[in-house]
Amino acid sequence: MKPIKIILQGSPISNNSLYKRGRGNSFYMTKEAKASKESYQWQIKSQWGLKPLKEILIIGVKLYFKDKRKHDWDNYMKIASDACNGILWKDDEQVIKATIQKYYDPKNPRIEITI
Repeated sequence: MKPIKIILQGSPISNNSLYKRGRGNSFYMTKEAKASKESYQWQIKSQWGLKPLKEILIIGVKLYFKDKRKHDWDNYMKIASDACNGILWKDDEQVIKATIQKYYDPKNPRIEITI
């Protein structure tokens, strides 16, 4: 398969800001998180016009942050990965290996996903 590259514009979003505690032990996705996920989905659709991939996948992810604050790499792929479900790939469970790299680009924060 020829490499596929998807670029999601905007600052990577931490899992810590995606969900808020509701009543009892329930959690809900914030309005901002829903808007970001929808934005990612539109960006993916505009770059990928084919059916979702069904095979096992190995991906490379480059996270470009706008500043050099502390960013734990493992907090930043959940929303982007979920946004790819049903569009780029059938389900993110197909990903068996992911390499994640962090960079800083104050003028163009983004996530680059290469399959």
